[in-house]
Amino acid sequence: MGDVVAVPERYGLGPIEVTGITAAAVEMVAPLTGSGYSVSGCSGGGGVSSQGGGGVEMSCQAGTVATINDAMRFEVVKISGTGAVLRIQPAG
Repeated sequence: MGDVVAVPERYGLGPIEVTGITAAAVEMVAPLTGSGYSVSGCSGGGGVSSQGGGGVEMSCQAGTVATINDAMRFEVVKISGTGAVLRIQPAG
């Protein structure tokens, strides 16, 4: 918890900060770097404060493969205790 993952700006998000890990899901926030935001596969939405500005909050369950801003593929590979393995790559 508290780890920050930097992602390329072309994904429309700033650094993704892990705010919580439960047995079922990883909770995260990230600032927006573009004008829009879309997510499929994880729950969440805009309007949260992240690192001093506007941002989004996401909750992704273990085994979830999500697409964010039609640009980034985000997968929660495994959750184990207080840690999680995430895979982030370009969509498509």
